Amino acid sequence: MAVGKNSIYERFLAPVVRLLIDEEKLRSFYESVDWEQEGDRFRKPNLSYPSYYSSQNFHGIERGYLNSGAAVSYDPITQYALPPNETWVRQSLIDAIGGQPRRILDLGCGTGSTTLMLKQAFPQAEVIGLDLSPYMLVMADYKAKKAQRNIQFLHGNAEETGLPDASFDLVTASLLFHETPPPVSRAILRESFRLLTSGGEVLILDGNQKTIRQVDWLSDIFEEPYIRAYASDSVDAWMGTVGFEAVQTQDVLWIHQVTRGIKPIPVKNSNSVSTSRTATSNTADNENLEGFGAPAFGTMA
Repeated sequence: MAVGKNSIYERFLAPVVRLLIDEEKLRSFYESVDWEQEGDRFRKPNLSYPSYYSSQNFHGIERGYLNSGAAVSYDPITQYALPPNETWVRQSLIDAIGGQPRRILDLGCGTGSTTLMLKQAFPQAEVIGLDLSPYMLVMADYKAKKAQRNIQFLHGNAEETGLPDASFDLVTASLLFHETPPPVSRAILRESFRLLTSGGEVLILDGNQKTIRQVDWLSDIFEEPYIRAYASDSVDAWMGTVGFEAVQTQDVLWIHQVTRGIKPIPVKNSNSVSTSRTATSNTADNENLEGFGAPAFGTMA
């Protein structure tokens, strides 16, 4: 689980975290898994990793999320990095959902923490988690099986998922945008717009942009290469530019925010001129997801 020895995280924050977690237990679990073999269950051989993702360390971890150690260390660290309570923060996204979505896509799902909560909140929905790291997907799948949740996990790029148009009525992303350059975040929103049915909604949970601008030193401690660019911009504006309507951002405990937008429903007036109206859809009645079957469920090594 390689971590940069000279990173601010390793020198100052890691010693505190180590007092709160069972590092030996984590190491034992990490060594019990053949991460390459398990990653192959999800890995898409022809997937190219974007340079912003493959060339950066995240949280002081060498090679970021393309380091299998990140899949094991992410959850124990995140529970202390999302004050006052990680579950409360993620629940704020669930609480902002309108209607009863039937098909849900969680972009940049990581180890699947929010993905599992989405399935728990909407047990009858088809829930898919997508992430660029096959190792994070191994951990997400492990957690889903342990919780007995039927969730499909896909290896893919949130900018270009390859999934059918209008095939979801809810698309979410948690703690993703502060880890992507703003042009990539906007591309992810454009892809979300394409994937949503008319009336479908997108929800983005992340750090509070106004607050992060006021505590710039946090960017150095957590070693987030793109967080300053994220904080200097506006998720609301990005959504509006893409075409989402009824865009609203809600502050969550001052530290976080949830931004919600609706894909407008096209309507025709008496002169057959196409306009639009905003609504919340409870069904996804267009293309299905045939051909995107769940990966084979293997066993942990």
